[in-house]
Amino acid sequence: MPTYLDFEAPLAELEGKIAELRTLAAGDKAVSIADEVKGLEKKAAKLLTDLYAGLDPWQKAQVARHPERPHALDFIGQLITEFTPLAGDRKFAEDFAVVGGIGRFQGQPVMVIGQEKGADTTSRLKRNFGMARPEGYRKAVRLMEMADRFGLPVVSFVDTAGAYPGIDAEERGQAEAIARSTDCCLALGVPSIAVVIGEGGSGGAIAIATANVVMMLEHAIYSVISPEGAASILWRDAARAKDAAAAMKITAQDLKKLGVIDDIVPEPRGGAHRASGEAIAATGEAIARALRTFDGVPGDALRTQRREKFLGIGRNL
Repeated sequence: MPTYLDFEAPLAELEGKIAELRTLAAGDKAVSIADEVKGLEKKAAKLLTDLYAGLDPWQKAQVARHPERPHALDFIGQLITEFTPLAGDRKFAEDFAVVGGIGRFQGQPVMVIGQEKGADTTSRLKRNFGMARPEGYRKAVRLMEMADRFGLPVVSFVDTAGAYPGIDAEERGQAEAIARSTDCCLALGVPSIAVVIGEGGSGGAIAIATANVVMMLEHAIYSVISPEGAASILWRDAARAKDAAAAMKITAQDLKKLGVIDDIVPEPRGGAHRASGEAIAATGEAIARALRTFDGVPGDALRTQRREKFLGIGRNL
């Protein structure tokens, strides 16, 4: 059974009834429930469509954080062939929250960088829930500089609640590492595509998302601070996260209107966690379209386009 979010309670009840009926039929071959199951399945499908057609920003935040949502390594595994992971920042240590390496996307050599949250308790602890320390961003800089040197387009998969705020990270220069990673993104002389696949949290996200083209999955979120953090600051009440989510314009649809992102990748009915293969395939198609627009574009033009894109955000508001 899938993991249901709070707003999916009616759907959970319906799908639970369908499962019960199927179990009953399996135990008694004389019982025919095909028509009843078909009717319930049709009702559940309509309910799922209606639920996801009208998600509010807080509900989208819950979907973006869904534990079964595909993560960076899932996208890399399906879209990138001959992937060779590269580790370490050559200064301090390896950071498992940031994954990266060289591979082929539809036959084209690329550099891939992603933030990986982990799929179970063990891997989530190992990867610090996708929250990178300074060495993670310094590794990203190393890989981007390598991509620039060898003429490889950079594809980034963004999925983090934010950079790790621990004392050890601050002692090793967290803010400086994020700033240098962002600056390296801006200086690239190769095409760069960033996709927010789940959460895009604050500077921890923009450090690898300052790209020529920035996309978001349909139910992903992208914000300067988490809704809970904003509510704690504005109202001293984290329980007002729903109000903060609505006020901050964190959804792909709002950010596309504001010009912060360039494209929205549609998700399967019920979110990427219900059909991850379809969501990843759609993302691959969007990346391919974006990369084609930069065929033959020189490095100086790529840098100019990228800088003007970010300098221009908010000018027409």
